[in-house]
Amino acid sequence: MSEPGTRLGRIAILWRGDEAERRSATLATSRFKAVFAALADVGVEAEPVVYEDDVLDTVRARLATFDGVLVWVNPIHEGRNRSNLDALLREAAARGVWVSTHPDVILKMGVKEVLHRTRMMSWGGDTALYRTVESMRAELPARLAAGPRVIKRNRGNGGQGVWKVEMLAGPYDQPMARVLDATKDMSEELALDEFLERCVEYFEDGCVIDQAFQARLGEGVVRCYMAGDRCAGFGRQKVKALVDEPAARAEAEPRLYTSNADPRFQRLRRLMENEWTPQLTTLLDIPRRDLPMIWDADFMLGPPGEDGADSYVLGEINVSSVFPIPDEAPAEIALRVADRLRSKL
Repeated sequence: MSEPGTRLGRIAILWRGDEAERRSATLATSRFKAVFAALADVGVEAEPVVYEDDVLDTVRARLATFDGVLVWVNPIHEGRNRSNLDALLREAAARGVWVSTHPDVILKMGVKEVLHRTRMMSWGGDTALYRTVESMRAELPARLAAGPRVIKRNRGNGGQGVWKVEMLAGPYDQPMARVLDATKDMSEELALDEFLERCVEYFEDGCVIDQAFQARLGEGVVRCYMAGDRCAGFGRQKVKALVDEPAARAEAEPRLYTSNADPRFQRLRRLMENEWTPQLTTLLDIPRRDLPMIWDADFMLGPPGEDGADSYVLGEINVSSVFPIPDEAPAEIALRVADRLRSKL
């Protein structure tokens, strides 16, 4: 904690909201109240800034008065994307306002392409990348012949643009597939070409990612929360998304949060802090100081090793709007923010 009276800087916490939320947003009542309080404890003054595209100029003027801004805005929300906001944040950063997370960092680590770029790391696996629908049409059938695949849109959240796909018996000239949308409860059977047509719009994001389906998905997903390069806590959840078995779907539950000291996840913590995050920043050319103040990595369970320990397979990295977060995370965020502001002094 900073000495009384010490003021390290002035930070905006920015999220998307309508006019009513802009009028009512306060430090004490917003969903980020724990982050506001933790920042105050380390000598950082913070204020809410509620964004929407129709008040872009107003937000631009406000951001110019801050030392930095912490941003919580999903890449896709009710049909809207972040293109206008990201342009604004790049402008602010060019003027000297520290932005976390900077849009250029999001484009490196907060998109599904990171699964392909890091596939040779020990969290990786059988992952392909398609730049065009033609390459996907040519290469996907052979991969499906070896087993189910998971198709992922490059940018999205909440399971949007994520599918489990498996080949069905059918005529050679019209291959059939069973597809399960991650946001839906029921799969459907259709011609593979019809599914590929659904994916055409995904290439507007630059690429489509194709991963082997992980057979242990029904056992649950572990989310590792990071503040910069340090672990801030964990979330464990049994999920329904992409799970076919009724018994496994019935066991789905809300995510349960725990501290970074949870003994069940200390091996994962060591891997994230000591091995994977340094490898990630090197591969993606991201300076350590530019890592997001809060981000997370979702892991599925892979085959156990020779010693019986679980392996982990990266499913995605979330950067744009990581919330909710473990109770211990606001303090970790505040410490990283304070360190970053000191580096600017």
